[in-house]
Amino acid sequence: MSLTFYLDKGASLASEAPCLTLDGVSWSYAEVVELTHEVARALRRSGVAPGDKVGILSANDATAFACVFGVARAGAVWCPINPRNAERENAELLDLFDCSTLIFQPAFDDLVERIAPDLPKLTTLVRLGAGDDLAPGFHAWLDEARNDPPAEADPPDDIVALVGTSGTTGRPKAVMLTDRNLEAMSAITLMRYPFTGRPVYLAQAPLTHAAGVLCLPIFASGGEVVIMAKPDVGQFLELIERHRVTHTFLPPTLIYMVLGHPALEDSDLSSLQCFWYGAAPMSVSRLTEALERIGPMAQLFGQSEAPMMISTMSPAEHRFPDGTVHTRRLSSAGRPSPLVTVGILDEQGRPVPNGDRGEICVRGSLVMAGYYGNPEATVEVSAGGWHHTGDIGFLDAEGFLHIVDRAKDMVITGGFNVYSAEVEQALMAHEAIRDCAVVGLPDEKWGERVTAVVQLQPEETLDTEELIAFVKERIGSVKAPKQIEVWSDLPRSTIGKVLKNEIRSTLTGS
Repeated sequence: MSLTFYLDKGASLASEAPCLTLDGVSWSYAEVVELTHEVARALRRSGVAPGDKVGILSANDATAFACVFGVARAGAVWCPINPRNAERENAELLDLFDCSTLIFQPAFDDLVERIAPDLPKLTTLVRLGAGDDLAPGFHAWLDEARNDPPAEADPPDDIVALVGTSGTTGRPKAVMLTDRNLEAMSAITLMRYPFTGRPVYLAQAPLTHAAGVLCLPIFASGGEVVIMAKPDVGQFLELIERHRVTHTFLPPTLIYMVLGHPALEDSDLSSLQCFWYGAAPMSVSRLTEALERIGPMAQLFGQSEAPMMISTMSPAEHRFPDGTVHTRRLSSAGRPSPLVTVGILDEQGRPVPNGDRGEICVRGSLVMAGYYGNPEATVEVSAGGWHHTGDIGFLDAEGFLHIVDRAKDMVITGGFNVYSAEVEQALMAHEAIRDCAVVGLPDEKWGERVTAVVQLQPEETLDTEELIAFVKERIGSVKAPKQIEVWSDLPRSTIGKVLKNEIRSTLTGS
């Protein structure tokens, strides 16, 4: 089931229905399908064979996103390049992916001009706009192949995408995703979340990440994808109302901004069936507020290596049958998905009893084929026949999965294991805190001391001793921070995850 299946399925349901919409302009399914055939022919004329790697460097854009399916139609491998990455990281990814072709927006001319000379494998550049000295223009490139024969092909080994890991712990790795992985992800999405009528999905988050692959089940349902070129909370709320949006996704940091936006109270969000959140833990207190003020929130938990749907929590599971909020579940990551087996394993790879903590490990067709060009890392991450996520968690009596920390972020203080996620939830319950991160710093007495960096709500002030007492009251003195720093913002990755390694480096001066 190639990536093109989802688009072609939508076209079979209603070829003239809107498929992609940007800035009020809509392309029908028929128009998008035709463009993908043109892109496939142009790629073939440029020497791209099935299995070759094609990078797409673009902010959220309808043409660029349509090119993803043109790449797939040619049997080539889509390599999303996030424009928010640092220049060095994108150069590393293009080299790591063995990209032979790069399709890019004119906004990134300077970046491409700087990095392309050092990437000898990159032989074809295509500019999404008029041509210049750097690269031919997109439409001229298409026109050269307009009379060529069709160029449809299946990818060798079923690899449809290479996705870079964040690189926060060193050189990034290239995750090999197969058509089967994305089929499992899409099937779980359609099983576990509400889809009534023709869906309308609003993509504000980067299409290079979760927002992009969540479009696949939308297309398979004949739905419309409304694309936002750049983040804007006010416009986000306006577009939900204007397009009667049914589905959307945001990371918690942006949801907090929605909750703080003055237009929220007057926005009509009644069309929403499913507002996904994920990519980072969400404060229970803020999630409770979102359920009351936004509507049907829906959680997903996954990794690049097992995309999106390791565990899920539907809007209905956030509440009791009488409609009241099921507060105890809100700190969980939902239930393991129907097509996924989740195991909680100890350091010897043995299952632990329900309620005990261990590493979250995964089996099933959601799990990647491995790391491209890195068999050693593939063997390490799949020891014992399980994919090892690196997250520490437990399953409760109801079968809900709770993520308590990244293995590398656990703080050992005075001989006790302290999980940063638990401390962060306690901090986020304080009304003055907008966001926070907890790390362990070296300490002569304790081994490591629990240290919190907090970002305040606008116009709030903070007594750090009062905040420490607030946390002690909730989770005890051992877990309470010994040190609290107030920062105006927290360092984040391109998908909104807080970069704890940068926090540690700043605090230790290393």
